[in-house]
Amino acid sequence: MDTLRLAIAQINTIVGDLLGNTEKVLFCIERAAKKDTDIIAFPELTITGYPPEGLVLKPHFIKENLKCLDAIQKATKDIVVVLGFVDQDKKGVYNSAAVISNKKIYYKYHKMELPNYSVFDEKRYFKPGTENAILRTRDFSFCVNICEDIWASREDLTTKQVLKQVQFLVNISASPYHVDKVKERHAVLAKKIDSFKLPIAYCNLIGGQDELVFDGRSAIFSKDGKLISQAKAFEEDLMFCDLPIAPLKTRKAKAKSITIDYTAKKKKCALPKQTVKDIKGIEEIYFALLVGIRDYVKKNNFKKVALGLSGGIDSALVAALAVDALGKANVIAFSMPSKYSSKDTQDDAGRIAKNLGIRFAKVNIDKVFDAYIDTLSSHFTGMDPDITEENIQARIRGNILMAFSNKFGCLVLNTGNKSETSVGYCTLYGDMAGGFAVIKDILKNLVYKLARHVNNRKGKTVIPKSVFKRPPSAELRPGQKDQDSLPAYKILDEIIGLYIEEGSSFNDIVKKIGKKDVVKKVLRMIDVNEYKRRQAPPGIKITPCSFGKDRRMPITNRYIDGGVV
Repeated sequence: MDTLRLAIAQINTIVGDLLGNTEKVLFCIERAAKKDTDIIAFPELTITGYPPEGLVLKPHFIKENLKCLDAIQKATKDIVVVLGFVDQDKKGVYNSAAVISNKKIYYKYHKMELPNYSVFDEKRYFKPGTENAILRTRDFSFCVNICEDIWASREDLTTKQVLKQVQFLVNISASPYHVDKVKERHAVLAKKIDSFKLPIAYCNLIGGQDELVFDGRSAIFSKDGKLISQAKAFEEDLMFCDLPIAPLKTRKAKAKSITIDYTAKKKKCALPKQTVKDIKGIEEIYFALLVGIRDYVKKNNFKKVALGLSGGIDSALVAALAVDALGKANVIAFSMPSKYSSKDTQDDAGRIAKNLGIRFAKVNIDKVFDAYIDTLSSHFTGMDPDITEENIQARIRGNILMAFSNKFGCLVLNTGNKSETSVGYCTLYGDMAGGFAVIKDILKNLVYKLARHVNNRKGKTVIPKSVFKRPPSAELRPGQKDQDSLPAYKILDEIIGLYIEEGSSFNDIVKKIGKKDVVKKVLRMIDVNEYKRRQAPPGIKITPCSFGKDRRMPITNRYIDGGVV
């Protein structure tokens, strides 16, 4: 045979939804079988969803996942299925791939390279596998591995022997998104192909899971490294491809070999040409945020979201994203002005809500604020107003949003950006309140770019020009501006990017941008505000190093980088 028909089932699983994930698998197998498919591959840990984290520590969860595997096995007939699940034996628990055909599991591959960096901590839950095998049908041979196995710089002797004696490799993955991650993946795959001269079928996960977004973009590469087919970005996709393969290798195997009772199908018709336009740049980030919002809201059984709409750039962007992700009928915005709120920002909040077509309500906080001040006045006698009174206003707003959340069952979207949360320019239990922080990993200057993108992709002014021109302000005291407390956002974002996302030291940052005193101040602010970030809601990971799962720093910490005081 010259070609093999592959299907890549790039599906959006839900962690813990064993039955729902199994139904998706069975549906895709049925569709693929009707198209004369020989092999269908599913993402890493398909049955359990990824990452299952502490669920794996529940023995009954593993047993139920194995029951679902059994149901898939019984339903699999004239096709070969490569499927992710959790396996166990007397030695431990494994991140695994089952190879199934004609109602029989022929092989269970256990992931060898368990990632334990960035957002990954698989060594906490899984034991590494030690074996790979040649999988032979009557017409073709292949092998499988899982995600990090293909990223690892080394291959054990057994794997090298296997790769020399098969016609192609199937890798099932759950590779989370960050900006330009697809370039990294393609570079890794190209390096492996160059080394082993084998086609690779790569199946990635799609969808949002807590802070993570999986962008899909499953791909099939020829033995010369050419991208033959790529699945959609940020969407479910069942991709079909006729893969050219070299003649079957019949030499005596030096590695374990397993024979699968399967004969390749005669193809009744050619596949229609599939073209997928990939997305890049600012649109890629925008889609990642949409997927993150949509899946967090829906997978956690919320129907509607609420947010504070101040008339500033951050809340305007979050409102626009929420509408695109969930529909305007499912977004409620609240303006909560005080005596320090300008008429311009209040007017802009109303315009944004009208432009988006969302429900908009105004709740003035002056009376509540006055009641707080009156209640506390005897305790604050002789003391001038300061940040205490500013934060009370923010906390009143957070309280109001949570009251509406309780009363109407909607999820509150937090609107704080990465620049603010990095340096603690935010109020605990105030503007940090909420169930999900949409732009938590988005620096302020990127917020502006995304907001402009909102207007460009809509072809009209959704976010008014005045919002872009107005200097950012929390409006918690007369004439307040963000730059009263912070460096200019251009400088601040550069420092944050170097320190957080690139891991640069104080000295390295100063060498690059100068401004020693500014760098010292910013790094100090970042380091002392870990306690705030630890109490922030989860948010969507966009960069290679986000707060939360990525950057895990001790709260109690006296290490000072480069003499920062």
